[in-house]
Amino acid sequence: MLTVWGRKTSSNVQAVMWCIGELGLDYRRIDVGHRYGGNDTPEFLAMNPNGLVPVVRDGDGEPLWESGAILRYLAARYGGDAFWPRDVVRRAAVDMWAEWAKVTVAQAFTVPIFWRVVRTAPKDRDENALAAAVRAFDRLLAIAEVRLAAQPFLAGETLTLADIQFGHVLYRYFEIPVARPALPALRRYYDGLTLRPAYREHVMVSFDELRVT
Repeated sequence: MLTVWGRKTSSNVQAVMWCIGELGLDYRRIDVGHRYGGNDTPEFLAMNPNGLVPVVRDGDGEPLWESGAILRYLAARYGGDAFWPRDVVRRAAVDMWAEWAKVTVAQAFTVPIFWRVVRTAPKDRDENALAAAVRAFDRLLAIAEVRLAAQPFLAGETLTLADIQFGHVLYRYFEIPVARPALPALRRYYDGLTLRPAYREHVMVSFDELRVT
């Protein structure tokens, strides 16, 4: 069984939990971080010296941290060939889009946009910086729009690890009050994700506890 340390409102925890759900793995999750605390204890720091969530232990194995590394581990150990190809060339194509989603898309959204809208008091918001961040994010989504207009998922015909890294950002994107361009393929893709039980359970999670008013 997998043990997951991390609160359900953490976007990185959500990506890991969505992957666990899609793969049908048994788990227990322990709330850690933010209002739950516990990530600065000696016991937690012995697992992850950075004091960040998620941390995952597979059975009696060594603790794993960094969500990207955790996801690749889960995909390699438990995912099928369609989700995480065994062929190195096909796998690299999936990993390329997964890295783009993790390093470029999520980073362009979480702090520059989501934090400014949800985790910053209205009186303290820099609306010009927010508008610029939204415009920059729109350019990234336009890249995804081209891909998704040609195929059902980011890396091809089936859900892969790339979609886990990309798709978990979209719930918050479509829920917060920002200007959104018309991207019909992206919207179709997102609407399809919302029908997946694991996405609904682990990603479509209220973030009200993160709001600053």
